[in-house]
Amino acid sequence: MADSLRDQLLKSGIVKQLKDDKRQQQPAPKPQNSFAKGKPPHKPRPPRSDEIDLGKAYAMRAQTEAQERKRAEQEAAEQARIKRERKAKVQKLLEGQALNKNDVDQVRHFEYGGKIRRVHVDAGQLADLNAGKLGIVQNAGRYLLVTQAVAEQVRDVDPHLVALLVDPAAAGVDEDGIPDDLMW
Repeated sequence: MADSLRDQLLKSGIVKQLKDDKRQQQPAPKPQNSFAKGKPPHKPRPPRSDEIDLGKAYAMRAQTEAQERKRAEQEAAEQARIKRERKAKVQKLLEGQALNKNDVDQVRHFEYGGKIRRVHVDAGQLADLNAGKLGIVQNAGRYLLVTQAVAEQVRDVDPHLVALLVDPAAAGVDEDGIPDDLMW
């Protein structure tokens, strides 16, 4: 009795005969070969109306990115052109207008671009600079001493190039011509 009923039936061959009988009674399935119907084997399904082809999506994305790059390059070129025009205009305004002297003994310190800068001046220029009659303009890495009118013209073209232009009405000036805000 060690053999189960199933094992006994398999040994006797009855189960095998039953399986063979079931196979003969069932009709054979028809092949799913699409060639039998005259159609290609793997016809891609048409995309739904809300789907787009992956290739088209990549092409659209590439085209959009190219347009964005082109627009960014055009904007950069326009900004560079404007900057060149401003620089040329400032250069023309400053041509021959610098009042800097080589043989001066005083230094005027001022804050520009987050750092303390300096320009060499004589006593008269220092008094006029502190009174607002002169200004300092940064051009090509140098600080040029110019009249108030020239400094204001430069401010109209490019305001960040004016390094120092004291407004005498806004800041008090002591008897030495030094603004009160510069007293250490």
